[in-house]
Amino acid sequence: MSWLVKSLSSSLGRKLLMSFTGLFLCSFLVIHLIGNLQIIHHDQGVAFNVYAKFMSTNPIIHFVSYGLYAGILLHTFVAVALTIQNNKARPQGYAASNNQSSWASRSMMLLGTLILFFILVHMGDFWWHYKYAQDPAYVTDLYKQVVIRFQNPVWMLIYTISQIVLAFHLSHGFASAFQTLGLNHKKYSPAIKYVGYAFAIIVPALFAYIPLYAYFCIDKI
Repeated sequence: MSWLVKSLSSSLGRKLLMSFTGLFLCSFLVIHLIGNLQIIHHDQGVAFNVYAKFMSTNPIIHFVSYGLYAGILLHTFVAVALTIQNNKARPQGYAASNNQSSWASRSMMLLGTLILFFILVHMGDFWWHYKYAQDPAYVTDLYKQVVIRFQNPVWMLIYTISQIVLAFHLSHGFASAFQTLGLNHKKYSPAIKYVGYAFAIIVPALFAYIPLYAYFCIDKI
């Protein structure tokens, strides 16, 4: 674990950890999205329930999930450390005079905090009940519980708005991670930037489509 301590104690190490954990979480988003899109199948939730059971019973997935939790915590911890470091190093008046960076890049800490809050709400909303609450309704038919939740207009808006926040966070974070890793060559940077913008739009949009679909297109349960 000495490598982790050394990384967290240096600015470059923190930025590299931020990039690696960020890209790891981006890969998780894609996998999670593919599974969640099973909700929109016209099969009364059969495909989604099979996916949910597989994810909750497969030992490999169970092992990888610990890496996911560690990635989220490490990403959060490093983000806080970098923010404190940058605020200490920033001269007075810098924020007022620097108008070249995007709003998303200046608000990454705020966006990240909102996303972390949403993750906690989301895990308490579904994951905790499915894994530990021993609620038969969740275990036997998670699809029904998800649809009921999304057919509540308040929860539908919470989940939809959270994806807008995620889109802004990814719009800066995706390309920034590759730049930190040294992939900022003039030949590749424009392509990475456009891929980052596409990822930041498509992935959150598909996530947001799920609660909207449940609310507007599935018969009320």
